Amino acid sequence: MTTENIKTFNFIQKNHLNKSLIKKKLKDFEKLIKETKEEINRTDKTLNVLNTQYKLNFKIKDLKKFDNFKTVVIIGMGGSILGAEAIYNFLSKKIKKKFYFFDNIDPEKNFFLKKKLKFKDVLFIIISKSGNTVETLANLTSLNILKRNSNNIIIITEKKNNPLFLIAKKFNLFYVEHRQNIGGRYSVLSEVGIIPSYLMGLNIANLRLNTLKYLSSKKKLFLKDSVLKLLSLFKFKKINNIVFINYVPDLEKFLFWCQQLIGESLGKKGKGFLPIISQAPKDHHSLLQLYLDGPKDKLFHIFSIDDKKVKKIRANYPLKKNHFLNKKSLGEIKTAQKNALLETFKRKNIPFREFKIKNADEILIGELFSYFILETILVAKMSKIDPYNQPGVEQVKILTKKFLS
Repeated sequence: MTTENIKTFNFIQKNHLNKSLIKKKLKDFEKLIKETKEEINRTDKTLNVLNTQYKLNFKIKDLKKFDNFKTVVIIGMGGSILGAEAIYNFLSKKIKKKFYFFDNIDPEKNFFLKKKLKFKDVLFIIISKSGNTVETLANLTSLNILKRNSNNIIIITEKKNNPLFLIAKKFNLFYVEHRQNIGGRYSVLSEVGIIPSYLMGLNIANLRLNTLKYLSSKKKLFLKDSVLKLLSLFKFKKINNIVFINYVPDLEKFLFWCQQLIGESLGKKGKGFLPIISQAPKDHHSLLQLYLDGPKDKLFHIFSIDDKKVKKIRANYPLKKNHFLNKKSLGEIKTAQKNALLETFKRKNIPFREFKIKNADEILIGELFSYFILETILVAKMSKIDPYNQPGVEQVKILTKKFLS
């Protein structure tokens, strides 16, 4: 199926699928699509974030006072930061500011930041839905940036008596409410991702322009085909891993966002896909042997870009004039490697899906976020799994606080 920005293709052979299950679930899919549209229209539901009329919890005019900061540090964990980093990584050529992302506990990185930057010239954005995230609070306090009435700190958290909200009140800091009904991994198109995107100088309207594209009558066909096939693979545990083979370096952080989305949303009740990020063509020379001749428990997602504008190689010297590399661009070489891989997958009966992108802009990355949110939630619901919680993670959080007490 072809869209304006993305060409998509499912090549999942029939022998990998359960036909009777897919046929049985056809009616369930249509019913679920109707329920999904209803959820999108309800402000108390997570999927409201895809509503084209979604109301942001801030006004652009209130952010203008932060426009002059040329360096921005974002502190958060998981979905609170991965989306913004994915946008920055994908559109970095358009962004004239420097952004640093603190999404782990890394003493050396903290020391480097203190040594390199003058904090009075840096804008800090602190994000945590619960306001209790251990790593976020640890990074915030270790950087020692909190001062009353600071004009270079933005806090995004729920409006509850949590540590981060109380800090915002105590120090009179710029505060934006994080919606209670929108979990971190679904928050990229809410205030959590839109505020950083505005400060990157990006077109935030375009990021949210096509959030409902794959619910339209024509585009829904690919969504339907994908959800039913993934459901079949998911339910019968024939496929345990989704390997993202990535030929687009600018999409790497987006795929890490996908990794969390799929891992946390579907990894429950003894089921789930393990999402793995694989760099290409680099991994042709390390993991490809395993992919082709190892266990047949993987579904491959191939990401590539139309890269024809890259300058041609003049390989007639030191190579021969008729060498196959002569007058080929790096993009053409990479495309040939990808096409060779896909042809080999077909010959070896290995299932894959292809996502070929055209224009690296805000509209495209917004479409990708929206599509994978919808697909993941629909697969979960059709499998009778709650896509919004993460009970296993909560247990680890509780024990961490206990060990630190």
